[in-house]
Amino acid sequence: MRPRFVGRLGVADAVTIGNAALGFLAVVFAFVDVRFAARLVLLAAVLDGLDGVLARRFGGTPAGPHLDSLADVASFAVAPATLSFVVVTDGFDVASTAVSPRLVGIGAVSATFVAMAVARLGLYTAYDTDADYTEGVQTTLAGTILGAAILAGIDDPVVILGLTIAFCYLMVATIRYPDLQARDALLMGIVHVLAVAIPSVAGRSFPVALLTLGLAYLLLGPWLYWQGGRFAARVYGNA
Repeated sequence: MRPRFVGRLGVADAVTIGNAALGFLAVVFAFVDVRFAARLVLLAAVLDGLDGVLARRFGGTPAGPHLDSLADVASFAVAPATLSFVVVTDGFDVASTAVSPRLVGIGAVSATFVAMAVARLGLYTAYDTDADYTEGVQTTLAGTILGAAILAGIDDPVVILGLTIAFCYLMVATIRYPDLQARDALLMGIVHVLAVAIPSVAGRSFPVALLTLGLAYLLLGPWLYWQGGRFAARVYGNA
């Protein structure tokens, strides 16, 4: 008997499932090499955008939106929270071999990040998929900014903890973020790939560039990016 998914899942769905697998690997490697794990999170973001392109090119399936949200829980909820946990505990020299109030506090922040990301993904799937904007910061963007910051060499525990706490609110805020136009999504995707492939070139210029683009959209997008009318089809995922 063949598996149930044979013939029911498309090319885009296979890429989405690969995204989920990268999220798991990022969690595993975070405790060994946090910067390598950050590269995996950024690669997952590339796949998150690619599955949308493939779905429009070859057609999607009814399972696609559900798989996308499930994969994003792994790659842009659990994985970034784990990266943050590792960087912050290491930076504050908090031993992870024994339970302490400080360790519990850091764990609570990471757990809250996961909880808010899951809530955001559910709300997005239920309410935002047909709009040309989304309410709250995309989990993909939150994961990208945290991953790019770590890959760019920003390992100050105060900065990473602050970003994590901020995203706990921003992911479920009512701030409207417009969909990226295709040309801007393409630029973001190219920088993503370069940051993953050659992160150390020219003083980590590509992770820094990716972090700069992500922060620019995070801080300015809701107010300066609107240009009237409906935006081009989504390439960079809004979940």
